[in-house]
Amino acid sequence: MTDPRGFLKFPRRPVPPRPVEERLSDWDEVYAGQALLPLVSEQADRCMDCGIPFCHNGCPLGNLIPEWNAYAARGDWRAAAERLHATNNFPEFTGRLCPAPCEAACVLALNADPVTIKNVEEAIADQIWARGYAAPHPPERLSGKSVAVIGSGPAGLAAAQQLTRIGHTVAVYERADRLGGLLRYGIPAFKMDKRHLDRRIEQMRAEGTKFRTGVQVGRDLDATELRRRHDAVVVAVGATRQRELFVPGRELSGIHQAMDYLPLANRVVEGDYAAPAVTAEGKHVVVVGGGDTGSDCLGTALRQGAASVVQLDINPEPGDARTDGEPWPVYPKVYRISHAHEEARGREGSDPRVFSSATLHFEGTAAGRVRALRLTQVEPTARRPRPDTERVIPAELVLLALGFSGPEHSTGLMRPLGLALDERGNFARDGGFAAEAAGPAGRDGVFVAGDAGRGQSLVVWAIAEGRATAAATDRYLTGSTALPAPIGPRDRPMVA
Repeated sequence: MTDPRGFLKFPRRPVPPRPVEERLSDWDEVYAGQALLPLVSEQADRCMDCGIPFCHNGCPLGNLIPEWNAYAARGDWRAAAERLHATNNFPEFTGRLCPAPCEAACVLALNADPVTIKNVEEAIADQIWARGYAAPHPPERLSGKSVAVIGSGPAGLAAAQQLTRIGHTVAVYERADRLGGLLRYGIPAFKMDKRHLDRRIEQMRAEGTKFRTGVQVGRDLDATELRRRHDAVVVAVGATRQRELFVPGRELSGIHQAMDYLPLANRVVEGDYAAPAVTAEGKHVVVVGGGDTGSDCLGTALRQGAASVVQLDINPEPGDARTDGEPWPVYPKVYRISHAHEEARGREGSDPRVFSSATLHFEGTAAGRVRALRLTQVEPTARRPRPDTERVIPAELVLLALGFSGPEHSTGLMRPLGLALDERGNFARDGGFAAEAAGPAGRDGVFVAGDAGRGQSLVVWAIAEGRATAAATDRYLTGSTALPAPIGPRDRPMVA
């Protein structure tokens, strides 16, 4: 166990990021080279080794957090790696990208600062690779069954790795030219260097997983033929239908969806282009949307040399403390500053966000290019415009980061696989808590994993659903399974 008095002896000390001015000059990770192992071990020693570790419930994967905290506190990185890998296929992804609901559920968070669980996880994940603890695990024998996985985001990759390791022959079909889904082209390199993704994919190749890029099932490959080739199909295409902003002036040039903008910047880092087709350089930029994608746009625009950046959030500014409606261990909506917000404050001197604000319309030049945005303050609940609060701000590049409304409704994919839609526009799934409980509503042997069935969510939920779907698929193919299935009461089942 950890030091019984560690939480009394050591204050919370997160791993420090690189200086703002340094990281704004490159595309390297915010924490590049900052995994300070003595600090991480000290912080892991703050874990109270609770009798009921609520951090487990806070983590969709059910990560064994007190166990790997104890090993990290002692510097036993091999044992820590084994316990972390027991529940998480890709801790180097979650350690960088997850918002850490586990920390909000830490018992210390009742009246003190929680353990820096995310920092410990990232450090263990990096040690897994630095010390050679990520050797491929090919199956001892093949089952003779084959599975097609459509989509190579975190849900598809997790399902594919689990199914390959249990002995099935798995082929992953990805419509983009590179693997990884939004991990590849949606997440900026300063949040996660793509080498972490590349080496996991190479590990999976060494284990026997096959990958097919540039193949859109339902267009380039007939879905009926795909189902005929394989004994089961896992649909993990994500939730990529972007929400639109229907206001006057939307047709002006210079207004782009976030996922039309971010991939261009990522492709420059990948070496595809010398410069992006859409850039913030020298422009007044407005990001519409207050979530993580908006923050990613903000950080990208700053690195491209934007003249100014403003981020609009229709929600009111949250407070610093939990409300009565969000008691511990619920993940609370409180005032948080992302790394991009910190960078903007370091450059501009203030928070770039304008809360309780809504776009009324865009103004353009005679040439049809956006030049300004008219906004208004809105009431917190009804979101009605407040009188006499309208103003105009310069906007030479507008990025819409309004989230996603579910998977694309491709008839070429849905009809052959028997996929239906639920009330939210996601692919409908079985009604039971367990994936195989009530029998499939779609074609036999078709499963849905990740955001395609759950809706827009976190990378940690995608991995959890990929693992659960793998267990359900294995049970469908063989009648039983030894694969873990992290499906909790808040989860949604996987059978289509």
